[in-house]
Amino acid sequence: MDQRLYRLQAEIEKRKSVTTEPLSLSPAVMAVAVAAVVLLAGTVFGMRMAASEIETARAQQQDIRSRLVAAEHEIDRREAALDAQRERLDRLERLRERSATYGIPVDLAEAIETSAARHGIDATLAFEVIRVESGFRKRAVSPVGALGYAQVMPATARILSPGIARETIFDRETNLDLGFRFLRYLIERYDGDIRLALLAYNRGPATIDSVLREGGNPENGYSRKVLGTREWAFLPPDEGG
Repeated sequence: MDQRLYRLQAEIEKRKSVTTEPLSLSPAVMAVAVAAVVLLAGTVFGMRMAASEIETARAQQQDIRSRLVAAEHEIDRREAALDAQRERLDRLERLRERSATYGIPVDLAEAIETSAARHGIDATLAFEVIRVESGFRKRAVSPVGALGYAQVMPATARILSPGIARETIFDRETNLDLGFRFLRYLIERYDGDIRLALLAYNRGPATIDSVLREGGNPENGYSRKVLGTREWAFLPPDEGG
């Protein structure tokens, strides 16, 4: 029994005397470990740099796209401005030609063209009507009392513009508007037949309808004065007018 206790005590003392020695690595292993740590750190740093560069590149691409879109819009704006300028120049040249052809001021040519377009009347037809009706004289008065450029009858003017004063009918824009509104109405009344519309403009629709009902020809030479040998197409009203 004593011997067993002795051996047990000796074994305990032996284990107490044993110390744990620190782990010892060879220089080669240490070098590999250090290289691995450095490589890992470099990889992480490189990934962070790459991510930063990608974000920078994306931002630059977005900026380039924005600039390209802005440049395209500016080009479109300038092209639209050039188109508008060309259109104005073309119209001015056309009005100058009308002015020279009919021996009238450019502003009168512009007023006739503008009013005609508003009511869907062919511009050349409009000029020819005014030429035949009044010779482009603002204060023209016919033997039957028709007034102004378009030779509008006061009774017709009052139908189109109730309460209008006689003197107001001589106003250039008012007179042209009344005349072309009436002509437009007649073109529609006669299903786009320009000849009949012109004859009704000159003789009155009641007279033309009466002659047609009786099977006669309402022509009195007026339509030939206006049309000559030209053919006219029925034009729809100007949507912007």
